[in-house]
Amino acid sequence: MIFDMAKFKGFIHKIWPSKRKWMQLYFALLFNANAKGFVTGEIYTGKTKQICAPGINCYSCPGAVGACPLGSLQNAMNGDNHGSIYYVCGILVLYSILFGRMICGWLCPFGFIQELLHKIKTPKVKKSPVTRVLSYLKYVILVVFVFIVPFLYAIRKMTLPAFCKYICPAGTLEGGMTLLSYKINDWGLAVLGPLFTWKFLLMVSILVGCVFIFRLFCRFLCPLGALYGLFNRFSIFGIKLNRDKCVDCNRCIAHCEMDIHHVGDPECISCGECVAVCPTNAIQWKGPKILLPKNEISAAEDPSATKPNRKKRFVTRLVATVALLAILVGTGVYHWKVSTKKVTIQVDTDRGNQVGDLCYGYDLPIITADGIQEKTMDPTTLGRVTVINFWYTTCGPCVAELPHFDDVAKKYADQVTVVAVHGMFPSFAPKFITEEYPDSPIVFLSDFVPEGVDPSDPQYELLRTGYYTMLGGVNNAYPRTVIVDENGIITHVFPGAIDHATLENAVKEALGK
Repeated sequence: MIFDMAKFKGFIHKIWPSKRKWMQLYFALLFNANAKGFVTGEIYTGKTKQICAPGINCYSCPGAVGACPLGSLQNAMNGDNHGSIYYVCGILVLYSILFGRMICGWLCPFGFIQELLHKIKTPKVKKSPVTRVLSYLKYVILVVFVFIVPFLYAIRKMTLPAFCKYICPAGTLEGGMTLLSYKINDWGLAVLGPLFTWKFLLMVSILVGCVFIFRLFCRFLCPLGALYGLFNRFSIFGIKLNRDKCVDCNRCIAHCEMDIHHVGDPECISCGECVAVCPTNAIQWKGPKILLPKNEISAAEDPSATKPNRKKRFVTRLVATVALLAILVGTGVYHWKVSTKKVTIQVDTDRGNQVGDLCYGYDLPIITADGIQEKTMDPTTLGRVTVINFWYTTCGPCVAELPHFDDVAKKYADQVTVVAVHGMFPSFAPKFITEEYPDSPIVFLSDFVPEGVDPSDPQYELLRTGYYTMLGGVNNAYPRTVIVDENGIITHVFPGAIDHATLENAVKEALGK
C-alpha cells in the first residue's frame, strides 16, 4: 500500500484546530489562569478580580482571575458602590467599541464550550425564520434581567444580579457545579434549594441543546452578546462587507450558522467563516488580516502569497505566538503565587466553630446610623442566647433575610440578642441601617481584617472577613448564621440563607423551649 501524503495532509488539516479555535482555547485558559483554584476549590479574590473579562466567565469559577462584566454591572447598580458603575459601564463600552461581537466569536470561554458541544455528531437544527425570531429574546433578557430588575432593587438599596441568579448557565457550570465538586465546599450541599434545581435544569437543557443547535445560548439568551451586537457596525475590529464588491449572492448568509441578515449585523460574531465562500472577496477584516482565514478563490491572486511575504508572515506569527504564551505562563505563575498568600487570624485554641464548641469570641466595632463606633462588643460574652448573622449590604440573600432577624430580635428581646456582623465594605451599613432599620433591636457590628493584610492593599475593605472566617465561613459564601447559648456554646450553624420558621425554631431550642 502506497502512503498518500496528500490525503494525510488533508486529514491533518481537517482535524487540526483552526486559528480561531486556538484563540478561543487561549483566552479560556488566560481568563482562568488561577490553576491553584482548580486544585484547592477556593475562589481567587485578588487584585485582578477588579478587572472585567470581556466574555462570559463566572466570577465564582475557581480558576477565574477576572470578574464577569454582566455580574459586575448588576452589582454596581447599587448606589453605595460609588464609582464602580462608571468603571463597569466604561469598560463595557470600551470592549464594545473595540471588538463588538467579535468577543463572542473569539474570546468568550462559554462560547467556546458551546462550539465544542456542537461538534458532537448528531442531527443538527438548522437556522430558520423561527430561530431568527428567537434571536430577539436575548434583548428582552438584557433589558429585564440586566437593567430593570437590578435597578428596581438598587433604588431600595438592595442588590440583585437577576440574570446571574436566575438564568446564567455559565455561573451554574463554572461556579456552582465546579465548587460543589470540592470537599472544602461540602457546606454548599446543605443550602441547595429550588433555585439551584431550576438553574441546574436550565443549564443542562442549554448544554444539551447546544449539541443540536449552534451556540444556542449565544444566539437566543445571552444579554452580553446582545449588548456587544449593538456596536458591531461601529467596532474597530471585526468583519465588514464591501458593498461595492458584493453581488448579493447570499452565500455568506447561507454558510453562516448564526441568524444574520447580512455580514456584520448585530448577530454576526465575526468568526470569519464566510470569507472563504465569498466569490468576489467582498467580506473584509477591519483589523490585521493575519487573523482571517484565506479566501480560497482569491488566494492565487493575493500578493502576500509570494515566498518573501510568506516568510515574513511566518516570523510575525511566531513572535506573536511566543508573546501570547509568555503572557499565559506569566499570568499562571503570578496567580499561583499570590493565591498562596495567607492571612493570620489570632484565635483562642480552647474554642471553636462547630456545634458543641465554646464559640470563638472577638471584640467587634459597633455600627450605628452615625457610623462605625469605637465601642466594641464580643457576641459570645453577653450571658444570653445570641444569634450571630454574617451579612453585607450588597448581598441580595443577606438583605432579604434580615427581616426574619429583626422580627426575632423584637419577639425575644428579653431573652435573645441578635447581632448582624457586616463583612465587606462596612461603610455602606450606616446609611442602610438609617433607612431600613432605624428602630431595630439588632446590634450591627463590623467584621475585622485579619492580621497580615497591608492597609494600602486595594482589597483591604474587601477582606473584612476575619470573624466570619473564624466561625467557619469560606469563599465569602454569605449569609451565614451561628447561634450560641448563654454560656457561649454553639447550638446551631446555618450556612446560606435561612427562613423565618427555621430561625425561630433554632432560637427556641437554644432557649430550651
